[in-house]
Amino acid sequence: MKKIFYLLLVFVTSFSCKAQSQMSSEKNTIINDNPKLVVGIVVDQMRYDYLTRFYNKYSEGGFKRMINEGFNCKNNHFNYVPTYTGPGHASVFSGTTPRYHGIIANNWYDKELKKTVYCASDSSVVAIGTNSKKERMSPHRMKTTTFADQNRLFTQMRGKSIGISIKDRGAILPVGHTANAAYWFRGKKEGNFVSSTYYMKDLPKWVRTFNTSRQIENYIKTWNTLYDITTYSESGNDLNNFEGGFKGKKTATFPYDLKKLAKNNMDFDILKTTPFGNSIVTDFAIEAIKAEGLGKDEITDVLTVSFSSTDYVGHNFGVNSKEIQDTYIRLDKDLVRFFKVLDAEVGIGEYTVFLTADHGAVEVPAYLKSAKIPAGYIQRSERKEKFNKFLIDTYGTIDIVENISNSQVFLNREKIKALKLDLKNVQQEIANEQLTYKNIDKVYTATTMTTIDFNDGIESLLQKGFNQKRSGDILLVDDPAFISYGKTGSTHGSGFNYDTHVPLLFFGKGIRQGHTFKKTEITDIAPTISALLGISFPNFTIGQPLEFIID
Repeated sequence: MKKIFYLLLVFVTSFSCKAQSQMSSEKNTIINDNPKLVVGIVVDQMRYDYLTRFYNKYSEGGFKRMINEGFNCKNNHFNYVPTYTGPGHASVFSGTTPRYHGIIANNWYDKELKKTVYCASDSSVVAIGTNSKKERMSPHRMKTTTFADQNRLFTQMRGKSIGISIKDRGAILPVGHTANAAYWFRGKKEGNFVSSTYYMKDLPKWVRTFNTSRQIENYIKTWNTLYDITTYSESGNDLNNFEGGFKGKKTATFPYDLKKLAKNNMDFDILKTTPFGNSIVTDFAIEAIKAEGLGKDEITDVLTVSFSSTDYVGHNFGVNSKEIQDTYIRLDKDLVRFFKVLDAEVGIGEYTVFLTADHGAVEVPAYLKSAKIPAGYIQRSERKEKFNKFLIDTYGTIDIVENISNSQVFLNREKIKALKLDLKNVQQEIANEQLTYKNIDKVYTATTMTTIDFNDGIESLLQKGFNQKRSGDILLVDDPAFISYGKTGSTHGSGFNYDTHVPLLFFGKGIRQGHTFKKTEITDIAPTISALLGISFPNFTIGQPLEFIID
């Protein structure tokens, strides 16, 4: 009897240990089943309809691969104003808005310093890879973490994070505060990728080798359409009145001899306003994957890639130009070769990619007007003249206003106090005055933004973009498609659909195949990636994981 009991005990113990071993093995499998590499791609100034307008010109391995093999969020929007590059990159990767992360514009008036500051500038660091003082950059003005930061913390700093872009802010803000490196392009006469001492004491050998190879010089060549220009039926006429072009060329028409034009267009900087700027970023990102061994072990790495040339081309030539179409066709080719490198270096099914934009863009208002659509240009000088007269007539001085920028009015608190005026009343009086001006649609005060909770409409977008310590006292909203800009090219910054509606594609490990017309918001990206990785959300995320895209 004792022998039977002993055998039964051994059997039960053995079964229990085996079960626990299996559970432990399953847990380890779950923990280690994360993608080896997460790649966050931002295409600067990419409207959603660039996916659909140019779809038939794309190859199978770029945008179409992401759409056909991954998940397409077709109704994805920015949920705040202003829609600029700095706030866009910060919001995509932090899962929150300027209200919390503090990047309220590319440049903004600092109420404490009494001067305009740049979103990534940092006088406490030194540029490396260049002697220019203009490249002293870091993420120190961003108040929150990104999912790249959270991955670094989760992996005890063993997971690498690297950011790459033509623009410094496009490289720096996505990878957050704990990044191993951020690299951006220094044009002018240098044509190098640079960084700052915030990240390292000197450029790694592979970066120095890339810079000294001078392969970037190969892109100073003739820019012509990739395919026969007569097949570019998805865009307007090549010769029109709505495009800027380059100095030294009378018309904004193909082809562009970049060797001939470079000298009058800041040398290597000319590449930024061509599709070859995206190719340079792709080249450099491929080198980073190989040299840094990204995605080579079981600890998840993060690579952020921002393609900025789409923005430069859009600003110069506009939404409906042949130049913008060719730029996206060529970007698609760059994505093809980029994904092929990921397949080879990391492994098919071992990495996850998402692609979105930092904002959209408006059609050139002059073009819209020619099509009988309400649009136009803001007369800032006319507004300023009327406003100054109002200030003198009402308060006896114009010094009551410190700054007007980014569609915001900043008041001089000390002057208001000296004149024994009530701040709230002054805000409202100025708001009432501004509302009478031509092409101003709505005006709100900082008091309104901090005392009323808006759940929808432009008011909600303004509120999510309003940072109590950094934003102005009065917020202005212009009429749709009325901009303060030159008569050629496109711009952005508003809360209208042409600026807020951008692509959102997920592709790779852990991602379902499909699409949705359900509205998603830009702040949903970071918590979705965080949920996929099983890590903490960035510390002020307001978005929600898109659980329907996770497999």
